Parts: sequence; structure tokens; C-alpha cells
Amino acid sequence: MKRGSRGLTILFLPEEGGSGRTIRLSPLALRMGILGAVGLAAAVAVMASSWWFLAIQTGRTWRLEAKVDSLQTEQMKVRLLAEELERVEGEYEKIRSLFGAGATPIAPDLWLPPTGLAGARNTRTEPSEEDHLPTAWPLTEAGFVTRALIEGDAGDHPGLDIAVPSDSYVRAAGAGRVIRIGEDPLYGFFVVLEHRDGYQTVYGHLSTILVDRGHSVRRSEVIALSGSTGRSTAAHLHFEILRDGAPVDPLSMVVQPG
Repeated sequence: MKRGSRGLTILFLPEEGGSGRTIRLSPLALRMGILGAVGLAAAVAVMASSWWFLAIQTGRTWRLEAKVDSLQTEQMKVRLLAEELERVEGEYEKIRSLFGAGATPIAPDLWLPPTGLAGARNTRTEPSEEDHLPTAWPLTEAGFVTRALIEGDAGDHPGLDIAVPSDSYVRAAGAGRVIRIGEDPLYGFFVVLEHRDGYQTVYGHLSTILVDRGHSVRRSEVIALSGSTGRSTAAHLHFEILRDGAPVDPLSMVVQPG
């Protein structure tokens, strides 16, 4: 290859002899070729840089879409929590209305536990046959039923949950005998009374127990104070009525005061 004064001459010679071949490029053709090569190289460079730019932008788009999906999920959780909070606040307002300044106890037949004086129990009249049935409301105030009996093979919820302030009076639903007291992981501090005709009553989540095992109690006698012991999220009384060991709907036997 040699450069002429006016262009470029390229000579091709075969290795094993024979006639060669010559290509002459005019100055214009040479300049056009150089410009074409430079343009092609520039185009390739632009395409390569554009591909990398698009790849980077695509990656950013995927990350942004994933972040948007995550934010939408979090927003849905917040919305559900807000709805649940609104529901709980509504229930709380109902409970507060029950225990406001104007609320008064509704237990004129309340019997407080004995003071420990000799013969204190013997001065009371013998309970009647009707008094032995667990038909009295187990609190000195109406409270608010937050969960009713749920029947099922496994006894999903065998009684009532009644929201009341802590240390409210809990009273016997009927005359009977204390057969069990103690503490349980589920019920917390509890009392079990035995009545006639196969009836038993259970009082759970207590803060204080005011009776001993074996004691006889009369209808509406205070046996404990309400609390939030055991598996509980707020102060309330868990109240059960059993007959021959089977749960009975308490609302079929006791009437919640209005």
C-alpha cells in the first residue's frame, strides 16, 4: 500500500506468484471512507451507550415498581389497622358510657363477704330452693357483654365475657358451695361454685378471691373482685354456667340489667 500525491493505491500480491491486483482510491474516496469509518464507530458507540442507559433505566423501573407494590401493601395494612382501631374505639366508647359518672351499681341485694367475726354466717337465713339456682347477674353493675357463648364440639367459648372496671364486685349467681379456687394460664384467678340440680358456675380473670374452698355462699354474695389475669387483654369477668359438666348459655338463665 502506498500513498500517492492525489490519492491512495493498494496493491495486492499473491503468495505463490501470479499477477497482482491494484486498487486506486482517489482523495475524495479516501476521505469519504475515513469519514464513513469514523461515523460507523460513532454510531456503534452511541448505540452501546444507549443500551447501557436503557438497561440502567430498566433496572431502576423494576426497583421502583417493586417499591410501589410494597408501599401499596403497607398502605392496605394501615387502612385495615385504621378500620380495626375505629371499631375498637367504638366498642370502647360503649363501655365508657356504661361506666361514666352517672353510672350507679344495680345490686340492692348485695351481700358482702363475711368479716371473720364468729357466727357471722350463721346469722343469715337459710337460702330458699330458688336461691340455689344460678339465675342472678354475677356483677354489681350491668357491664358490657363483649363475647357470648360459642357452642362447639370443643367448647370454643363456653360462657360470657363481660367488660367491667378492675376490682368490681363479682357475686355468686346462686347459693352454693365453693369447690375450686386457684390460678390457671387461661382463666387466671378463678372460682368454681357448685349449686343444686347439677349446676356449677365459673368466674375467671379475677384480681382477688374473697372466699375459700369449702365455704358456703349465698345468692348475690360477693366472692371476688374482677381483673385481667390469665389470657386477657382488658379487665373483664368470664362467667360460665355448667349443668352436668356441659356449658349452658348464661343469657338463658340470667338477665343483664338494663
